[in-house]
Amino acid sequence: MSNCIRCGRQLPGFSFGPKVCQWCAQHEAAQRGELADDAPQPIMHTPWVRRNESTIGVTQVIFGINAAVFLGMALSTSSVMGFTGLDLVRWGANYGPYTLSGEWWRLLTSVFVHGSIIHIAFNMWCLWNLGALCEALYGPWTYLAIYLLCGVGGSLGSVLWKPTVLSVGASGAIFGLAGALLAAFKLGEFSVPRAALSGTLRSVGAFVVYNLIFGAAISGVDNAAHIGGLITGLILGALIALFAPQHDHGPRRAIIFLLLILALSGGAMALARYHGLPARLGTSPFRSSR
Repeated sequence: MSNCIRCGRQLPGFSFGPKVCQWCAQHEAAQRGELADDAPQPIMHTPWVRRNESTIGVTQVIFGINAAVFLGMALSTSSVMGFTGLDLVRWGANYGPYTLSGEWWRLLTSVFVHGSIIHIAFNMWCLWNLGALCEALYGPWTYLAIYLLCGVGGSLGSVLWKPTVLSVGASGAIFGLAGALLAAFKLGEFSVPRAALSGTLRSVGAFVVYNLIFGAAISGVDNAAHIGGLITGLILGALIALFAPQHDHGPRRAIIFLLLILALSGGAMALARYHGLPARLGTSPFRSSR
């Protein structure tokens, strides 16, 4: 959190724009004679007053959904160390022949499915750290949209690279958060000194590089989903930083999200046609042969 350079009040986490809070900006304008004497002065909490806000954020909600899905899978299979491919498919795994022939929801449901206790533990640890930072920067609703769209982007990357391999996990969405943060730190103007962000920038960059190398070296890691989510996050982070940096730029951000949804939808349809699959919505025709 950064502070107002005039009074010390806390500004929104990693907020774009001026380093002066709304109270001080209006107070200084009144001193310069730019406001009427009876202009209302906004009421803002002093730096030492703690606001009564809920501690449950979007990150905690996403964490809870992942945990609930994993718990349901564990109870239904009596296992936590690993699930069969059939179990994963039943719970919404991303599988090219099913996904591309009509079961498009798998692009998103697979983001909340994990293959083992180790898989979900590592992903949730990464989510808890990157998610809190990303939510503070973008606000809850923008953060949620970035997470979901990056998850879909990661799933599409997985289907593009290996369409006949099952893919599950939140790592594509998490890499998307890292990409959005990297783009924001590089292109955004923050209300904290650039030097204060350099350590965070290096940490996020190291996270991306290390995990991509790890994914390339270890079999069974879906690096295509990592790269797909990362690219989606970089694009979203750059567009928001350049065209809708302020939290009150909701309509602009909505347009950015809509354009990306259209781009992802077009890519999915093109991929289905490339594999000679029908562009339809519903149960995959391949189910009858399996």
